[in-house]
Amino acid sequence: MNINLKAVPMKNPIILALDVDSRDQALKIADELADIVGGFKLGPRLCLRYGADFVREITHRGPVFLDNKHFDIPSTMEAAVRASFDAGASLVTVHALSGSEALKKMAVLEAELNKIRPFRILAVTILTSWGQESLPNILKSQKISQHVYDLVSLVQESGMNGIVCSPHELDLLQNRGLYLVTPGIRTNIRSADDQKRIMGPAEAIDLGASALVVGRPILEAKNIIEAATEFLMAVYEKK
Repeated sequence: MNINLKAVPMKNPIILALDVDSRDQALKIADELADIVGGFKLGPRLCLRYGADFVREITHRGPVFLDNKHFDIPSTMEAAVRASFDAGASLVTVHALSGSEALKKMAVLEAELNKIRPFRILAVTILTSWGQESLPNILKSQKISQHVYDLVSLVQESGMNGIVCSPHELDLLQNRGLYLVTPGIRTNIRSADDQKRIMGPAEAIDLGASALVVGRPILEAKNIIEAATEFLMAVYEKK
């Protein structure tokens, strides 16, 4: 499969969420799927156990999306993103709710680090585990789609273009020059787990997603190689 330039710095649009507890298990899965998926997502579940050296180990198997959703004062966020970059991450998340000052600092930092190697800072909008009824009360006065639209506008005004959103908001964000990373992807949309706003892979790509995060549908499959291949082929089925 050719590298999908739209997905860069990932090799292709399928990002496997390594949501397991064991270093050995994570490395085994990464070894088995390194030639299929476009990269690997790591979060606190593994990083807090095994640290930056483990992140570097995974980068030898593929690009790493380090998803710790930094939400703090701007200087602390900058230090955390620099540390993520130094560990080898190619994608890093911060919260769009961190505000204009922090996001502008992230835009400057992203431009600086991109002079060294391809690197993107992604702003998280509204979690895909939230539905309209499960929003915090302070956010319920607006629809999720409006929250996402407003947060994305803030991100772009701050000089960034990397976004994490659910597939249900992709149609609102087309043709805006955004790099859109989308969780909540299922080939069987009846199997949602704790995700509320889900979609199939081909449809999400058609709506403008740059990369898709997939975890349990691959990790819990009887044959993870076949499952990962199914997701990758689904991305290209309409091409």
